[in-house]
Amino acid sequence: MVVAHSARATLRVGDVFLKVDADQARIDVEVEAMSLAPVPTPEVLWRKPSVLAIAAVPGTTLGRLGGPSTGSSAGWAAAGAAIRKLHDAPLPPRPGRAGRSLVALAAELDDECTLLVSNGLLPTDLVTRNRQVAEAALRPWTPAFTHGDLQIAHVFVDGDEVTGIIDWSEAGRGDALYDLATFTLGHEEHLDDVLAGYGADVDIDIDLDVIHGWWSLRSLLAVRWLAEHGFDPFAPGCEVDVLRSRM
Repeated sequence: MVVAHSARATLRVGDVFLKVDADQARIDVEVEAMSLAPVPTPEVLWRKPSVLAIAAVPGTTLGRLGGPSTGSSAGWAAAGAAIRKLHDAPLPPRPGRAGRSLVALAAELDDECTLLVSNGLLPTDLVTRNRQVAEAALRPWTPAFTHGDLQIAHVFVDGDEVTGIIDWSEAGRGDALYDLATFTLGHEEHLDDVLAGYGADVDIDIDLDVIHGWWSLRSLLAVRWLAEHGFDPFAPGCEVDVLRSRM
């Protein structure tokens, strides 16, 4: 068992991963996104109702959230270049997780901040400060082809070459900086490497504020869900430490 929660489960059998999901639409989105993405993706071996079988991709991840980076600066830059290639690709047909309505997202964030404080999960000053930082992410953006869940564990490299990007169920049109922020969450020390590979040709001061905003926003929305589903957002280097770094 690789991962299991109320939304889906992923199992590994040898070099085959079986993704079991009662939401067939989510499987359809994943297969469609992998077929359109101009970056290395897993081979789809077969699909049946509620199950998608994909082949393992070669290479290793650059690290993990809450752990040290095992990748080189060149590897992080290569990941940045691959992300830029994705973002420059023709837009997919539907919005993804990174393309949620700003009004709805702000309302969800406010509700979650209230619950974090009222349930005693996080102190008020930590939530209040990060809610202020998160405001930078809630601005108009130009749609791009986004992965939507570009965690560090979802990008595989071999040296300075990206060999595969996995888990495309949240892909679609969205904010490119959401992907960059998700990928560098908890690894701020490699943000410059990623941006060097990405070829950032925009106002870095503004973009860094937005990336910091997405770090805070994503972490605030994740803490309670993670705690309720058997994960530990309080572990060193994970979501709560990301929030503390904004203080």
